[in-house]
Amino acid sequence: MNNYLLRAVTAWSCCSGVAVRRCCNSIRAGPVKGTCNLPLRLVQFRNQDDTGRARVGAQVVASDPRPGQDESTAGASSTSSSGEMVDITAAIPGIGGDMKQLLESGDVGMRAVKQAIESGKHRLDSRNVRLCAPILNPDKIICVGLNYHDHCRELNYPVPTEPAIFSKLFNALAGPLDDIVMPDETKELDFEAELAVVIGQKGHKIPLSEAMSHVAGYTVAHDVSARDWQLKKNSGQWLLGKTFDGFCPIGPAIVTPQAISDPHNLGIRCRVNGVTLQSSSTSQLVHKIDAIISFISRFVTLVPGDLILTGTPAGVGVSRVPPLWLQKGDVVECEVDEIGTVRNPIV
Repeated sequence: MNNYLLRAVTAWSCCSGVAVRRCCNSIRAGPVKGTCNLPLRLVQFRNQDDTGRARVGAQVVASDPRPGQDESTAGASSTSSSGEMVDITAAIPGIGGDMKQLLESGDVGMRAVKQAIESGKHRLDSRNVRLCAPILNPDKIICVGLNYHDHCRELNYPVPTEPAIFSKLFNALAGPLDDIVMPDETKELDFEAELAVVIGQKGHKIPLSEAMSHVAGYTVAHDVSARDWQLKKNSGQWLLGKTFDGFCPIGPAIVTPQAISDPHNLGIRCRVNGVTLQSSSTSQLVHKIDAIISFISRFVTLVPGDLILTGTPAGVGVSRVPPLWLQKGDVVECEVDEIGTVRNPIV
């Protein structure tokens, strides 16, 4: 079953059905304490038409590109008709009940996932499942504002000397394909594509040198924002404008550090109705991931499953002249290379 091992050189988008092979020349993250050093793509899913509890799965990549095959199309079957995933909840009933439980199990759980993939058992056809948010019950959703150099420039804001921290509440979480309900309370709905970090190991006052070892993986986030409530109302506090129901779609998977070439050099994009409005790179991050983790942990204890949204690049609607606001009927796609795409209609 070695051909079915998840490989660090391959990733795919759940929505576009396109696999992008990336060579892992330098994995900045290094060994991860508490999360086995394995390249994995972990998801949560429900069977189609099933409203029951989400299950944990691992997406399976069949093989590397064949000689002469275009890397942009290699592995496309992984998300098309022949795509497979492993039902980890069925394979590891003791620790695979939900993603947070699996992350808390550390090395034991991740090695069990690897064994489940290699066993060839509990396979599912991806056509028969619907992906959910890859984690539904984090202790915390922590966000960083003004954290891309190009975003600071477009807003004519000074580059922050330390991370600007705010939060979202759990009601904001949504899946990679879920509808975003536009609240009647806002007329200024905006989009923000973000790279999100998933914590894998508990820590408080984490030294900078050890911060990356606390990362379980990465996912894509859409930091939906009601700018009128974020910037003009609620006495200038950001919370309400950031945490309406469904204002934080994430997914399609949690991709472990060993499957990411360099988290600080990934393309990041947002498309609205097929038009690219944000296109940048995580190399533009003002405060890098290790610095963010170390800074946040000075104030709060980070635990497995915590989400950290690392900021958005230039191109957001509020920065445009005139401003560009989302409307009902729009479809927003947020994408990060080597991780995938979340695609959410505005309804």
